[in-house]
Amino acid sequence: MQQGIWSNRYSLFLIAVLGMVITGCEAPTQELPVLGPYTVEDQIVDGVLQTDTVFTTIRDFAFVDQDGNSIDQSTTKGKVYVTDFFFTSCPTICPKMKQQMLRIYDRFETNDDVLLLSHSIDPKRDSVGRLKTYADKLGISSTKWHLMTGDRDSIYSMAKHYMIAAQEDELAPGGFAHSGAFLLVDKNRQIRGIYDGTNPEEVDQLMLDLEFLLNEPQG
Repeated sequence: MQQGIWSNRYSLFLIAVLGMVITGCEAPTQELPVLGPYTVEDQIVDGVLQTDTVFTTIRDFAFVDQDGNSIDQSTTKGKVYVTDFFFTSCPTICPKMKQQMLRIYDRFETNDDVLLLSHSIDPKRDSVGRLKTYADKLGISSTKWHLMTGDRDSIYSMAKHYMIAAQEDELAPGGFAHSGAFLLVDKNRQIRGIYDGTNPEEVDQLMLDLEFLLNEPQG
């Protein structure tokens, strides 16, 4: 039942995003829904049944970035961040995704309240050294954009937690199949937007929404 509720909510969100794309993605953001798995809790208050929706926050994690730094939930504390999944030898959508992520990097490079997190889904080959070489080619700093590796099962489990498809696939180009989505996560560690990371117009909207979250009052 909860899965059906989530599917309907997510479908409505995608329709809203599509509408913004069609109109040029330039309308100011009025509000952003909280996305992701949630539970519905019932309780009796003064003899009256009350139902409350409780959204899941991003769980704790632990990875290592291109400079060998430990990256965990404390790294993102009090920050808005954008996250995705990729691998350095990807021959298909990853180069497009990284060019779009570079746009976000350039726009928010001097804003200390914004971070970018990219998880490699090929940790066997994407060592710290290889990620460092990749980062140097992009011309990025690890203080702003963390290219992360770690335990394979932890990375794949994290992808599932973010509702991202990522798996080994011998038939897929490069040996892996994964989503090209960018996820926008707020300061409360809740998902507030899902965007096609290969589509410049959707990334334009992401950046507008990110600006909105930076100024959103904290509850």
